[in-house]
Amino acid sequence: MTEREPRHPPLVETSGLGKRYGSITAVQDLNISVRRGEVYGFLGPNGAGKTTTLRMLLGLIKPSSGTAKVLGAEPGSPHGLQGVGALVESPAFYPYLSGRDNLRVMGRYCGSPPQRVAEVLDQVELAGRAKDKFKKYSLGMKQRLGVAAALLKDPELLILDEPTNGLDPKGMADMRALIRRVGHGERTVLLSSHLLGEVEQVCDRVGVIHKGELVTEGTVDELRGGGGILLKADPLEEARKLAASLAGVRGARIEDGMLVLDTDPELAAEINARLVSAGVRVGELRPVERSLEDAFLELTRGETI
Repeated sequence: MTEREPRHPPLVETSGLGKRYGSITAVQDLNISVRRGEVYGFLGPNGAGKTTTLRMLLGLIKPSSGTAKVLGAEPGSPHGLQGVGALVESPAFYPYLSGRDNLRVMGRYCGSPPQRVAEVLDQVELAGRAKDKFKKYSLGMKQRLGVAAALLKDPELLILDEPTNGLDPKGMADMRALIRRVGHGERTVLLSSHLLGEVEQVCDRVGVIHKGELVTEGTVDELRGGGGILLKADPLEEARKLAASLAGVRGARIEDGMLVLDTDPELAAEINARLVSAGVRVGELRPVERSLEDAFLELTRGETI
């Protein structure tokens, strides 16, 4: 996805945000900025501090240090919450009420118009199961009903905490499609996840959190880096030395009998011509792109999600 130009002040902004529980630091010196109209992925391993951060942004817990603004207001303030819909951890509903009736109850509490219930059920593709009791819903349906509840106020900002957690592959695909549908136009989505593929497929920008600290923030392409070129050449060492001396090549190394160049893939034709003119036989040449997983492992010093 391409980065969207910020036209308004950030909807979510933190400065030095932190949370301690006794001697345990859950979040430390967190500075993130979520722009209007984007899907922002908050990526990190389980226990990295994602849910703690979202709870602070919603005013459910108080920070130990730093500040945060949500829709220009203090977290948890009536003004801020009016424009926020959230699904944090597992959704909880009355098991013996239908999906529709659960939303009607919630709609009365949050002051949304009655017709909004049918609209959000349609958005999450639960209209055909609206009469069924919540206890009969599958896990994926329960998660979608949770998103429907978060959408009742037609919020500017939608906060989703691990929305695909525990779902089977189809349920995960359905949830990703749902997030893409609701996260467009002026609505902003702040999505926490420990799933690299999920973030890669639905998010415009990503903040990577590790052991309570933000280690980087940017688009998926920015996190991956500039990519490179992979080629098969003979003689290999001579090709490496020559390629390393060329303008625009930031690095050249040999891996598994192939030459890997850290450079802009658009320079492939020029590099190929230089190698061939120097007598190097090039048998294969193709652009390579560092995966988000590679970038994450590098940023978190090899710790897996």
